[in-house]
Formats: sequence, structure tokens, C-alpha cells
Amino acid sequence: MKKFGLFLIGAVASIILLSQIGPLLGLVISAVILYFAFKQYVKATSTTGKIGWGIAGIIMLVITASNLPAIIGLAAVYVLYLVYKKWNNNKKQSIISKNSSDDPFQNFEKQWSELNK
Repeated sequence: MKKFGLFLIGAVASIILLSQIGPLLGLVISAVILYFAFKQYVKATSTTGKIGWGIAGIIMLVITASNLPAIIGLAAVYVLYLVYKKWNNNKKQSIISKNSSDDPFQNFEKQWSELNK
């Protein structure tokens, strides 16, 4: 039942991520151009260069702000990561529980070999 819940949450997060791919790409591209415009603004020595890069930066800031709904897509990516991590964690725990034994003699042998090292 736990796996079904994880699968359901993962499916919903995948659908949300797929619906937000366009805004995510727009956000990334506009943020990169905004960063480039800021770096050029700082490097510019002339007043006209600073004004030009400042205007370009403001335009890119507005474009970046228009893509802010893409944060929902980023949250979906994070949820998918958590589901993936939890799904694999359950597999490791089941393997560990199958390998561990309650036999006192096997546990004694393990502890004795660790003490002799």
C-alpha cells in the first residue's frame, strides 16, 4: 500500500512537471540572460553602456518574473526526488531485514570476528 501511495504521488508530480516544462525553460533562459546582463552592467565603464545594460536587465527581470509559476515545476521536481529516494530506501530496508538474523550464534560469530580485528 505504501508503494501505491508513492507511485500516485510520483505520477501527480510527473504530470505537474510535464505541464511546467515551458515555463521552466523560459525561467532558466531568462535568468541566464539576466545574469549576463548584470555582469555586463558591472563591467561597463561608459554611461551609455550602463544605461543600455540596465534597460536590458530590467526587461529580462520582467520576463523572469513572468515565468515565476515555474516554481511549481521546481517543487514537482523536488517531490519526485523525495519519492525516488523513499522508494529506494524501502528496497534497502527490505534487503537488510532479510539478511539480518536473530540467531544468537551467528551474531556472536560476527561480534567475535569484529573484536579480533
